[in-house]
Amino acid sequence: MVDVLLAHSYFLKYDAKQLQKMRPYAPLATLYAASYLRANGYTVALFDAMLADGEHEFAGALEQHRPRFVALYEDSFNFLSKMCLSRMRQAACHMAATARAHGALVIAAGPDVSDHPELYFQHGVQYALIGEADHTLRELLDFLKESEVEEQELGSALLTADPRTLIPKGSGVETARRAVSTPDPRPLIPGLAMPDQAAPNGVARTPPRPVERHPDVFPLPAWDLLDVERYRAAWVEAHGYFSLNMVSTRGCPFHCNWCAKPIWGQRYAMRSPANVAEELALVKDTLRPDHIWFADDIFGLRPQWVAEFGREVAARDAAIPFMIQSRADLMTYQAVAGLRQAGCVEVWLGAESGSQKILDAMDKGIRVDEIVAARTRLKAAGIKACFFIQFGYPGELFEDIMATVQLVRDTLPDNIGVSVSYPLPGTKFHELVKAQLGAKTNWVDSDDLAMMFQGTYQSPFYRRLHQVLHKELDLRHTLAALRSALADGAADAQAAISDLQAAIDQLSGEWLELGRLEAQQRSTDPTRITRLNGRIMAPDLSKEWNE
Repeated sequence: MVDVLLAHSYFLKYDAKQLQKMRPYAPLATLYAASYLRANGYTVALFDAMLADGEHEFAGALEQHRPRFVALYEDSFNFLSKMCLSRMRQAACHMAATARAHGALVIAAGPDVSDHPELYFQHGVQYALIGEADHTLRELLDFLKESEVEEQELGSALLTADPRTLIPKGSGVETARRAVSTPDPRPLIPGLAMPDQAAPNGVARTPPRPVERHPDVFPLPAWDLLDVERYRAAWVEAHGYFSLNMVSTRGCPFHCNWCAKPIWGQRYAMRSPANVAEELALVKDTLRPDHIWFADDIFGLRPQWVAEFGREVAARDAAIPFMIQSRADLMTYQAVAGLRQAGCVEVWLGAESGSQKILDAMDKGIRVDEIVAARTRLKAAGIKACFFIQFGYPGELFEDIMATVQLVRDTLPDNIGVSVSYPLPGTKFHELVKAQLGAKTNWVDSDDLAMMFQGTYQSPFYRRLHQVLHKELDLRHTLAALRSALADGAADAQAAISDLQAAIDQLSGEWLELGRLEAQQRSTDPTRITRLNGRIMAPDLSKEWNE
């Protein structure tokens, strides 16, 4: 029997696109919570849904561990959890009901829970942790554990009392009995939500939990709870190498108005460069990954931090090839040099669009020329530069789409990830389009790409655009590689180049067909751009945390 069974509900099996990619990553936030609880005296176990076969395996974990408490603690560092996919919500609700049926007290935390605790209360969750949940979970468990002790002491007192003694109605003992049977931590713990029919929308909330400014206080993730070898086998079979995830920063201070931030809001807090480098050295020595994905929303918010991180990694001989997400305006010469020294091999940039009009409408805070410059600097340093592209933002016209296509053609990013604008609760973008949202408010899985509002075009157009743009980039990369081979004297490269150039010419016909589809797939009443803000001020990044 353990005190706490920690679990999450992202089943790779339920997301066909990600299952095909087979890039499973550990539930990092869940492992952080486990190590923090263990450091505070709790016995813990983990149910890891990532490679599990279904919710029935969770029932087996309940039987095996017989926990007093179950914490459905989603990985807030993984973008897939932040997408709040409806299939994973369904799994979480089923797991909550199963845990209650096994007699456990059920707690839930994560992006979707923070946005919609009432949906989880309907399926057995008793406490929802809103926002950053590490401290809230520990404080809640301390409170519930104390309440259990008080209840047991009261029960013993009642059992040993003279049964002929009447307990007057309204007496202190009766009040105590009522209090411990329904422990109410609301006066004590910030960042908490509980079901309460008397509260607005049936949800009682405590004041928000301040974000931890100094994340070095948290112990390193409880990797010993994870079946690391199962992950290694999955990666090696699919890709020939093993990738593991880490995180150096919590939160993001930038203002992109489509980006959901239910956990940290506009706050950010960075671990010290030495602390991250020390973990990297430990992971390299004990878990032996071939590659690291830093799952930060934005890695290296301060170029000075990146430069120091490079030096700390080099001092420990801790370098492992790694990948990050960042912004074009953060790719200064100092930052790129630090990334190279630390072992970075791939940067995913939130390019989003090649149209300045759309970038401004998104409150992105970058310029198209900064995207081009970042690509150039990274390429010169031998670091792959990849673009996140987002189509379908309100007001985007065909000319804006083609500006994005031209950006891809001109810069030839090493890879692209294409999506359509996805309005999530709590964002300014959601406020702009919420009147148009129907019964479907969340994607089922990460390959859904359904337009949830009236964009300029309907969903089939964007799905075809996604396919054609990927196809063109792949062909242009192959052509560039063949030209390089020809320059190096490869005899058979010229014939292959001719064939490939013909394929690119044929692709022009697909773009023409897309142009015809554009006329057919226009929405009857597309959402117009309404600037929700004035000019967005750049965030203050002078410290390793913000207010």
